[in-house]
Parts: sequence; structure tokens; C-alpha cells
Amino acid sequence: MNSPGKLLLSIVELGGYPNFAPLYRELGYEVAIETRMRKAISFLKQRAPDVIVTEFNFQSDFRDRTSSLESLLAVVQRMPEVRVIVFYEEEYLPQFEALRARLPVHHALAFPVDEAGVRACLLAADSGN
Repeated sequence: MNSPGKLLLSIVELGGYPNFAPLYRELGYEVAIETRMRKAISFLKQRAPDVIVTEFNFQSDFRDRTSSLESLLAVVQRMPEVRVIVFYEEEYLPQFEALRARLPVHHALAFPVDEAGVRACLLAADSGN
């Protein structure tokens, strides 16, 4: 189990999956939830979470990046102690893997995401993997 004082930032832009906040709390995390990437990036300027759980939402209309996740990960790469777990759509795996090759993602789960998968990723993140 996590020691007291662990912080998890959950970024739910589109959602469409279960609310995992009860699981996060069960595993000992204080949970902060943001629904916009800009607010999440502002949050990171104030506090450094132990874990970030977020989504990869491919956006083909972006000229210079694949998603808003790219902006978040650019900030997180300067925070090596933060573990990042990303949910993604299988159809966008090539774009996600290209992003993952350049920026820090510790665990990834393809939709549909279930509690067992999220739990496994969090336990691995808690152990430093």
C-alpha cells in the first residue's frame, strides 16, 4: 500500500470509462481531478503529484503536436519522480507510441480500461516501476 501523503492527479478530458477515484483512494492516494489540460499544467506548477493518470486523445487538427498530452508530458519530463499512466484508443496506437518514444510514459492501458488494469499500473508505479 501507499504511504500517507501520496498525491494522484487524474486528468479526465473526455472520459467514457469508470470513475477510478475510489480505487485511487483505496490505494492511499489523495486525488486531484482536472478536466482540462491547461488546468492540469497549472496544477503541476503548484504541486508535484506522485502519479498522473490521463488520456491520450489524438487530435489530427493540431499542427505541431498529436494531442494536448504532449504539452503535459513536456512539463513532466522535468519531474522524473512523477509516474505517468495513460489510457489510449487502440486505433491511435501508432501516434501514441511515437509520442511515448519521445516523452515519459510509465504505463499505458488501451480502452476499455478496467479496475484490475489500473490497480496493477498503480501498484507498479508505487513500487517505482
